[in-house]
Amino acid sequence: MNTREKILARIARHKPDSDALSHHLATHPRGPQPPVPCDLKKHFAERARKLSSDILETDDPGQIPGLLAGYLTQKSLPAEGVCWPALAHLPWLEAGLDIEVRPAKDRDMVGITGAFCAIAETGTLLLLGGELTPASTSLLPETHVAIVHPDRIVATMEDAWELLRREFSTPPRTVNFISGPSRTADIEQTVTLGAHGPYRVLVILVQSAI
Repeated sequence: MNTREKILARIARHKPDSDALSHHLATHPRGPQPPVPCDLKKHFAERARKLSSDILETDDPGQIPGLLAGYLTQKSLPAEGVCWPALAHLPWLEAGLDIEVRPAKDRDMVGITGAFCAIAETGTLLLLGGELTPASTSLLPETHVAIVHPDRIVATMEDAWELLRREFSTPPRTVNFISGPSRTADIEQTVTLGAHGPYRVLVILVQSAI
């Protein structure tokens, strides 16, 4: 048995009991929590802007393509990209956008996704990876566009995990937390955006169901 096999065997022997874990999660008290803001949408937008995300709002899902087209024009970005299958029905062509329904590739400049939820406390998006929600769409393009319903904004990180456990009986393939554009300060402590992911993040808050 090589070293890798020994490590995996030890993990298998000490695999925690799922019932015990569920009981612990259900009974373990939360730690100290920050005050919950009265207006979660407003608080999320404020926090997201501080993280260099852009915010747009609309009451009508049909206006999403037009809002995005105006944003891309303002930023001198190409009017093309990819999106998740759940967003394929939006009138992209009517707004002059060429949006393909597929996972992103390295040449794609704009990726459009939904979000499992958003966290008001930190201005963070929570995305779940899966066959119909490929993580590449939010990670590879230079511009990530996330469409969020205000009802899916929770107060804290703990609330986000509770929502995930409540709506999924088994863990999703991946859980990605996105707090604004990718950034690093490794070189001379100078913050650089887009180092390991998108240069920009646009959140479109839409009041009605998509």
